[in-house]
Amino acid sequence: MLIGLDPLLGPDLLQALRAMGHGDTIVLADANFPAESVARRLIRADGSDLPSLLAAVLSVLPIDQMEPEPAVGMEVVGDAARREPVHLDMERLLLRHAQPAAQLTLIERHAFYERARAAFAVVATGERRFYGNLILRKGVVAP
Repeated sequence: MLIGLDPLLGPDLLQALRAMGHGDTIVLADANFPAESVARRLIRADGSDLPSLLAAVLSVLPIDQMEPEPAVGMEVVGDAARREPVHLDMERLLLRHAQPAAQLTLIERHAFYERARAAFAVVATGERRFYGNLILRKGVVAP
C-alpha cells in the first residue's frame, strides 16, 4: 500500500501506466472481453468493476488533448446510438475525474478490437455488464 494511491492500482498496472508514453493507449476490459487473445501485455484486475478501476486510473493518468477521441468505448451491436448504463458511468467519470475532462466516443465492436490489439496493455476487469470496455490514450504532464 502507498499513501495517496487507490489500492486498485496494483504494481503491474502502475508500472504499465508509468511506462506508457504520450499517445499510448490502455484498454480497460469487461469480463467477457477476449483480453488474453487481444493483449500484447495483459494485466489482471478481476476483482474490480469498471467504474472503480476507471476512477483509480484517472487519478494518475493524464488524458491526451492533442488528438481527437482520447476515450473510446464499444458501441452496442445493432444499435449504435444506444447508451448502456456502463457507458453513462464512463461518461460521468471522464467528465468528473479525467485531467483534462474527456468525452466518450463509441465505435463499432470489431473496430474496437482492432484498436485494442494495438494498445500498450489490456486490463481485464471483473466488470459483468456488457459493453464495459474503454480505451484511454495517455496525454502529457506539463512541466
